[in-house]
Amino acid sequence: MRLTAAVLSLVPVAALAGAPVDFIRLPEGFRAEVLVEGVANARSMALSPDGTLYVGSRSGGNVYAVRDALGGAPRVEVLATGLEMPNGVAVIGPDLYVAEARRIVRFREAARPGEHVAEPVGGPLPYKSMLHAWKYLAQGPDGLLYVPVGAPCNVCQEEGFGVILRMRPDGSGREVVARGVRNPVGLDWHPGTGDLWFTDNGRDMLGDEVPPDELNHAPRAGLDFGFPYCHAGTIADPQFGSAGRCADATPPVQALAPHAAALAVRFYTGRMFPREYRGQVFIAEHGSWNRSRDAGKTGYRITLVRLKKGKPVAYEPFATGFLDGDRVLGRPVDLLVAPDGALLVSDDQRGAIYRISYGK
Repeated sequence: MRLTAAVLSLVPVAALAGAPVDFIRLPEGFRAEVLVEGVANARSMALSPDGTLYVGSRSGGNVYAVRDALGGAPRVEVLATGLEMPNGVAVIGPDLYVAEARRIVRFREAARPGEHVAEPVGGPLPYKSMLHAWKYLAQGPDGLLYVPVGAPCNVCQEEGFGVILRMRPDGSGREVVARGVRNPVGLDWHPGTGDLWFTDNGRDMLGDEVPPDELNHAPRAGLDFGFPYCHAGTIADPQFGSAGRCADATPPVQALAPHAAALAVRFYTGRMFPREYRGQVFIAEHGSWNRSRDAGKTGYRITLVRLKKGKPVAYEPFATGFLDGDRVLGRPVDLLVAPDGALLVSDDQRGAIYRISYGK
C-alpha cells in the first residue's frame, strides 16, 4: 500500500492554538487550551524528537502528523489513510509504527515529506470480530513493542485473545506478557521500577455498578488477571466462573469507576505540575455507554490515582466538564507528557488535542 501525506485544511489550526477550553474544569492553578483541532477521531498519540505529534484514529482510518506541534503554529497532515482502525501509534527512531486491527505496520522516516509505504511488521495479529479490535501500541523501556489483543466479545473464552503481547521492533520474538485481560486500551511503565501498568475495561451486562474498570500492575511477565472467569479480583463471572478461581487471579491495584471506559494510563514524569503530582498516575476515562438512565453516565473525565511507596492510596477526579448533565461535550482518549511538563489530551469526539498546563 502506497500512501502519500496530504495537508488537511478543514480547520485553521494555527489560529486556534492557545484558545482556552472553557468547558474543562481543573484544580486551581491549572488551565486547558487547544493545542490543535481538525484531527478527526483523534485517538492515541506519540511525539517524535523533531516535534511531530503522530495521532491515530479508530473510525476515521487515518494517521495524522501534527508538524511543529509544540512550536505554536501546528500543521495537520494526513500521513496515511484507508487503514483499518489505526488506533495505536509508537515512534522508534525515525520510524512510525501503527497498530491496525489485524496487523502492525511501519512507516520508515515518517518525518520525510512525500510518499510513505506501510510495511507489515511480523505476522498477523489475532482477529475474530471488530469488537475490541482496535489496539494500543507502545515501546517499553526494554525496547520492545507492546500491543494488547482484546477479547472479541463482551465475555467469552477465546484462545489467543485477552492478552498483552510484546515483540522486537521487527516483529520477531513475539510472546505473551499478561493474560486474562478483557480490553486494555492503555499502558505505561513506572518511571522508577520499569514495571508495566495498564487499564482494563470491565465486562458489560452485570449491572450499572458491576464490575469496576481496572488499573493493573504487572511486575513480571506471565500473570493472569482473571478474565473471563473473574472480574476485579473478587467477582466470579456467572457464565465462566467455573473456568478458574478468583483466588488465583491477579487483582487490580485500583478499582476504577464501573463502565467508565478507562483508556490511557500515564505516569506524570514532568516537572511543570506541583510536586504532589510527580510520579502519580493520570487516567483518561472515555465514558460509559450502557448504564441505565437512572444511574447516569460515568467517566468522561481525567482521573488521578495517587501513589505512596508505589501503591495506590487515592482515586479522584482531576479534569472534569466533559459531561454536562447528559450532554457529552468531549471524550478524552490518550494522555502524553510533553517535554515542558504539560499534559496533552486527545479528544476523539471533538477531533482535538488539548494542552493542560500549570502556572504562567
